Amino acid sequence: MPAASNLDRLRVVLVASRNPLNMGAAARAMSNFGFRRLRVVNPYDAGFREARSAVGASELLAKAEEFETVAEAVADCTLVVGTTAVRHRELQHPLRRLEDGARLIRKRLGSSHVALLFGSEKFGLSNEDLSHCHWLMRIPTREENISMNLGQAVAVCLYELIRDPKAERQPDKLKLATAAEIERFTESLLETLHASGFLDRRRVADADARIRRLVRRLPLPERDVKVWLGILRQILWKVGSEEKHDGEPKR
Repeated sequence: MPAASNLDRLRVVLVASRNPLNMGAAARAMSNFGFRRLRVVNPYDAGFREARSAVGASELLAKAEEFETVAEAVADCTLVVGTTAVRHRELQHPLRRLEDGARLIRKRLGSSHVALLFGSEKFGLSNEDLSHCHWLMRIPTREENISMNLGQAVAVCLYELIRDPKAERQPDKLKLATAAEIERFTESLLETLHASGFLDRRRVADADARIRRLVRRLPLPERDVKVWLGILRQILWKVGSEEKHDGEPKR
């Protein structure tokens, strides 16, 4: 995740939003991902600050800055990015994929403020709104249902901003079992297969060699071999116990 100071440089700008619940959901998404600067331009409902959907983000929503124009809302930003579903509009801006746009925004947030604009639920950003943008981003959606809910769109974009692939933690590499440990497991497995009668029903001359090769195609970690040996010992004990019980004379 980018540094908190970088996240604080992003201004999420909701332009002419109509539904207070969507605005509350957008604020909640911001809080989820560590963004705190919400700006609104001519919101349709003046009561949006009390939206119940802003779970855990009521303070963020209450502190949202309100502006009359997009120009005022983005005045302190060196980069202004709009979001659009495109559809049939003819765009006059570069349109970037979400992951490419997020990478460029993260880079700019390291040194200056960035505005990310979302339009109204019904009409999106107008051509006038878009004229303030340097370039645009879109979330890839299916053509049959291209438009997303405002709160969901904000969440997806902000998640992509904090999802830096270079920072993703790689799982710890497990220590692989040695050849001796693999052979010990193989012998135990063969003993179990013979005791259970599995190999008796599949009589081939090189059955043991086939099983040995099968085991070696498995990249078994050392710790897993120990677990498998315990499992096989329990199976052998159970099979031996049942054979002993079956051989007892009935009274």
